[in-house]
Amino acid sequence: MTHELKKIVRHYTLAKAAGLKTVLATVVAIEGSSYRRPGVSMLIVENGQMTGAVSGGCVEKEILHQAQTVFRNGIAKVMTYDGRFRLGCEGILYVLIEPFDPSEAWIEQFQLMLTNRKKFKSKTFYTQDDLKQSEKFGTAYFFSKDECLTLSSNFDIQSALSDTKISIFENEMEPCFRLVIAGSEYDAAELSAAASFLGWEVTIIASPSDPKTIAHFPGANNLINSSPETLDVNLFDSESAVVLMTHSYVTDLKFLIAFKEKHFIYMGLLGPSKRREKLLGEFIEHKPEVDDAFFTQIHGPAGLNLGAETAQEIALSIVAEILSVIRKQNASPLSRLKGRIHSFSE
Repeated sequence: MTHELKKIVRHYTLAKAAGLKTVLATVVAIEGSSYRRPGVSMLIVENGQMTGAVSGGCVEKEILHQAQTVFRNGIAKVMTYDGRFRLGCEGILYVLIEPFDPSEAWIEQFQLMLTNRKKFKSKTFYTQDDLKQSEKFGTAYFFSKDECLTLSSNFDIQSALSDTKISIFENEMEPCFRLVIAGSEYDAAELSAAASFLGWEVTIIASPSDPKTIAHFPGANNLINSSPETLDVNLFDSESAVVLMTHSYVTDLKFLIAFKEKHFIYMGLLGPSKRREKLLGEFIEHKPEVDDAFFTQIHGPAGLNLGAETAQEIALSIVAEILSVIRKQNASPLSRLKGRIHSFSE
């Protein structure tokens, strides 16, 4: 959800520059089934523009309507949306709508968390009283143990903390997921576009002599011109996936060696199984001391078996496999699933 908040802050900055007020709508609790989980948020500008969504599109109009009182008086409000009667979704959503006017200190700390790829927490204070407004409702962010910053000066967090009737939804925000693509050919550009569409931060590693710029890779956040031997692997943390797709057997082997001490969520190898076995066999000959845990992160051939043929389809199959690994799921049709799609505490 961090990448969604990142987008919300960007659009808030544009609205503020235009002199427009904004409010934030956050799902704080649900009963039954729901399109999205608690914690998902959307930004609403007073001109009606919305960034993000808290459902598949069915709840947003009602939220826009209920947000008008928050625009007028600046006091946070809880709304209940009962999908059992309106949609047949068998779910009840509790949504907090609050002024979104973070201080400069909040913006600075948020950007610092993004840059340093650090976790942070938020706590949203609310009750399940439909359409109730209160200065005790609101969200506070904890960017460090000693610092608490609220989204609005109208939120009386001290009163909220002392009120035993107030419920608290806690949300831990992870760093934005990052995909590192070693390679700069056409298929790397397609993979970059597919990954950025999901909100992932994308880093491209191209050879030092490659004339391409970051403009050649849609959605990419960073382009590093480096050989495997000179690459600073400490730039990449464990909240990352790596795909080796240089189309050079020797270069891929060198990247494997460069990453020998790293443990990522996922490491994908492009190419057929025979190439993978040869690559890993030669890697072991060069680095026989490498821990067995290194090999558990390797997926090759990269991607799910979707019958992909084009570069775009292959990119889709790779991001789908990475997502299944992130979420610890064995990819299969939802039609085969028995029970709920999402499992979480209500």
